[in-house]
Amino acid sequence: MTGAPRFRPATDDDSDACFRLFWESISDLAARTGTPWEGTAHDRWPRFRALYALLAEIAAEWWVAEDAGDGRLVGYARSIERGADRGLFELSEFFVRPGHQSAGVGRGLLERAFPIGRGEVRAIVATGDVRAVARYHRADTSIQFPILGFNGAASADAAGDLRLEAEPITDVGGLAEVAEIERAVLGYDRGAHELGWLLDRREAYRYRDARRTIAFAFIGLDGAGPIAALEPEHLPGILGHVETRAVAIGREELGFEVPAPNVVAIRHLLGRGFQLDPFVTYLMANRPFGQFDRYLGFTPPFVL
Repeated sequence: MTGAPRFRPATDDDSDACFRLFWESISDLAARTGTPWEGTAHDRWPRFRALYALLAEIAAEWWVAEDAGDGRLVGYARSIERGADRGLFELSEFFVRPGHQSAGVGRGLLERAFPIGRGEVRAIVATGDVRAVARYHRADTSIQFPILGFNGAASADAAGDLRLEAEPITDVGGLAEVAEIERAVLGYDRGAHELGWLLDRREAYRYRDARRTIAFAFIGLDGAGPIAALEPEHLPGILGHVETRAVAIGREELGFEVPAPNVVAIRHLLGRGFQLDPFVTYLMANRPFGQFDRYLGFTPPFVL
């Protein structure tokens, strides 16, 4: 890199370049940790394009770093805010091109996209890259627990004992109940725009007992989650229902992002023959929050 990096706010035109940088960075990390990723940025961009468009729309901060000499993108970072009072401040992405990690790029990006002092709760779904984890500790967060990836073949015979009524959510009116459960489980909801995006791209279900809605789940061709229940005991039946819906929409392989405190889901998935992904992420935050023993995150694991 020639001289100090040049930082600027990102624009929609940067999405493709940011994704390519993400893929280069994450592929380098995966290779170094013995968990290589398959495919190329060109192959995977169609799957991620809609997600990157959403993150650009809801970004609280989105910054890129360029080489001062040739203008090449050498890093980017993006954050989002959630909750009615925007109290959850989450770093959704932070990637620096391999070979530029010690040139002031990462520090400058975090100072702009994830400034200390902002957010009641500061959260990151972090990879195991030790350099990034060290920076996140300096950015007023610490590791709370691992998030385990599970992958397996979905089965049409997985429904099991649901013990709840599963109702499809087909319009935005039903998303108010989803937001209410998110607030009960995590303390924050992801907002009408993001929930509407999920409803457009994934099947959505609410699960009811005799009195009220007590859980929700999303499943689509581009991934599963988020999934949450007011009581962990209902998760096996819900996950079984999600499996059957995955098969119905043509998704043979299925993945889940499961916080380590969610032992009910972990034991259920292991019992169903799902395999642990060796590529582990971590929830980092400035303090404990939420009830993660009854929650499964969004896949792919950019955000909670």
